Amino acid sequence: MSDAAILWHAHQNDAVAVRKLLEEDPTLVNARDYDNRTPLHVASLHGWIDVAKCLIDFGADVNAQDRWRNTPLADAEGAKKHGMLELLKTYGGLSYGQNGSHFEPKAVPPPQPNKCDWEIDPSELDFSHSAIIGKGSFGEILKAYWRGTPVAVKRILPSLSDDRLVIQDFRHEVILLVKLRHPNIVQFLGAVTEKKPLMLITEYLRGGDLHQYLKEKGALSPSTAINFALDIARGMAYLHNEPNVIIHRDLKPSILLYVHLSLTPEKMWLTLIVMVDNLYRFGNDFRNVLLVNSNADHLKVGDFGLSKLIRVQHAHDVYKLTGETGSYRYMAPEVFKHRKYDKKVDVFSFGMILYEMIEGEPPLSSYEPYEAARYVAEGHRPTIRSKGFVPDLKELTEQCWAADMNQRPTFLEILKRLEKIKDNLPAEHHWHFFSG
Repeated sequence: MSDAAILWHAHQNDAVAVRKLLEEDPTLVNARDYDNRTPLHVASLHGWIDVAKCLIDFGADVNAQDRWRNTPLADAEGAKKHGMLELLKTYGGLSYGQNGSHFEPKAVPPPQPNKCDWEIDPSELDFSHSAIIGKGSFGEILKAYWRGTPVAVKRILPSLSDDRLVIQDFRHEVILLVKLRHPNIVQFLGAVTEKKPLMLITEYLRGGDLHQYLKEKGALSPSTAINFALDIARGMAYLHNEPNVIIHRDLKPSILLYVHLSLTPEKMWLTLIVMVDNLYRFGNDFRNVLLVNSNADHLKVGDFGLSKLIRVQHAHDVYKLTGETGSYRYMAPEVFKHRKYDKKVDVFSFGMILYEMIEGEPPLSSYEPYEAARYVAEGHRPTIRSKGFVPDLKELTEQCWAADMNQRPTFLEILKRLEKIKDNLPAEHHWHFFSG
């Protein structure tokens, strides 16, 4: 079992799953992520007492240090999780970093997004066994190795590394990714900005994209589709939450977000991060919803190419942004028609993805993408046929693609409803009776 599994369940406050993993492999209590954070760091930050107790029972180091030399107690202190503070202190937890006999006066905060924190020397990247996983007229995405770890490298063509707009878009993407951290967002590791070619390095996910997975598997069982939908909704709910509102605008079955937003909002202003697909730079080869591994355990959202930062006064404001961005087949009608829109455009796209997972084919597959978008903009919707659409799931999907964006639920509401639908699903083995 991988380290990622226990870190994931610790984040989800699933003490039962954490205990089961530790009973199978006690060494997982010492699992680490890219930032050297342990499951106890994760539980402490969120205040998950039961998970923390379970980890401590299995010998978790209460004073383990992360990349910034912070202990779990330092994280709990910063997040003001008072119950967690008391628990960790009971087991000898320290509220600052420690290193042997050397003690620092206070916790070391995570770095601000300075170039020195994420600039990577290209000599550290090993392309000797690289493989292209995405390609377009402006660059390519390769699987490579960084310090022995497989990574995904987005590499801009050297001939374009002096293009002002390309450099600007590239820097926007870096500025965005350096601030993101969440179990359903692809993790940014660093970038090469001082030498050519420009490169952006993220974690590499072995499972491929959801688009290809659906092409191979066809219709998913309701339980699998709902588990996938929950992963997407978790990432999007995180992005949509105030004070930082992120509109993806190209949510389609080809990438999932692994994000933790550490942005510091300015007073009186909220930051709207509009994430536009890499469509203009890398075509459709690099997809938007990725499977973490070949077991299809869960998904992450990624691909924040051509990002833009826009300040707005209220998170519920609507914005006159570029029309027809993203993928036509999953596009909300207000975007296609160049109308003002808000974060509910992502909810519309989510409904289309949910349809595709249950039906086993893209929405309006008999239409070309542009014609499908125009058909939807005229008020039409895909026809729901699959018996996998239990009544509550059918109702949720139809609300997600409502013509009036104000009638669409938020991702937090979607999460609650999906959890309820999941709990009420019939036993999985009954579903083959309804297929056909």
